[in-house]
Amino acid sequence: MALNGFDITVIVIVAIVILVLFAGIKTVPQGYSYTVERFGRYTRTLTPGLNLIIPFIDQIGKKMNIMEQVLDVPTQEVITRDNASISTDAVAFYQILNPAEAAYQVANLELALLNLTMTNIRSVMGSMDLDELLSNRDAINDRLLRVVDQAAKPWGIKITRVEIKDIAPPNDLVEAMGRQMKAEREKRAEVLEAEGARNAQILRAEGAKQSAILEAEGRREAAYRDAEARERLAEAEAKATELVSKAVAEGDVNALNYFVAQKYTEALGDIATSKNHKVVLMPLEASALIGSLGGIGQLAREVFGDQATTVAPAAPARSATPPIRRGRPAPSEG
Repeated sequence: MALNGFDITVIVIVAIVILVLFAGIKTVPQGYSYTVERFGRYTRTLTPGLNLIIPFIDQIGKKMNIMEQVLDVPTQEVITRDNASISTDAVAFYQILNPAEAAYQVANLELALLNLTMTNIRSVMGSMDLDELLSNRDAINDRLLRVVDQAAKPWGIKITRVEIKDIAPPNDLVEAMGRQMKAEREKRAEVLEAEGARNAQILRAEGAKQSAILEAEGRREAAYRDAEARERLAEAEAKATELVSKAVAEGDVNALNYFVAQKYTEALGDIATSKNHKVVLMPLEASALIGSLGGIGQLAREVFGDQATTVAPAAPARSATPPIRRGRPAPSEG
């Protein structure tokens, strides 16, 4: 079937319409923004989704990634304020907030950010001492973030984070720091040992003090008890003397025999227990002493009642001492 002129015209018109539609409809993926140029001049920015432009007049200029991106900063040499040479590297995170400024304000955006970050790292770290760099890494990161973000703001860039990955001093500095750390730890150990010895001496002194105090209190209590016992003994002897004197006054000779026998017994006991005497001499009146024990028991029963029976020994069954007559003595002649 041959096509006439009308059919050919219709086909051409349909093809042109389809071509115009393809040229005027633009789809932008998520995470990207496209700039639109009209005769080479920026006009507007296309957001993610379906967008319409004027076919053959408007053209897509720059395709910008508006997601957060990572910039790896290579290792570089930095001289600190105290003239220590170190090697450091870092990583930066940035995001394009204004695609038009990022596309038309700077050429080769990634290279510009890289050089800007490296320059500010040398500037910030070069104004600090080595000890500050090694101990204040968070402060370095915060300072770098503020400086680099302020410098990249005209480009429509937001610097979200700047992190120092590694700080490597020279080998001789590492060895010197190792020796310094070892010396400090040894010094700290010696201080702790000295404090421990001092505390131990203090504790021992406190223990000795408490022991001396307790010992003194014990001696005082013992002396008090001894004095009390001597006082009680003196009272008992005084009472016994009083009772014996009363008994003698009433004519009871056994009371006098009690005192004589008591002193006799104490003297014999001292002689028997003495270390300087090996021979004990018994007096001729030993039989009389044994006989006096009966009088002692009888006197004790009369004075103390039934309680004396448990203290005074029982009189022997046989006594060689003749009984003592009670009564008034015979009047003397003359």
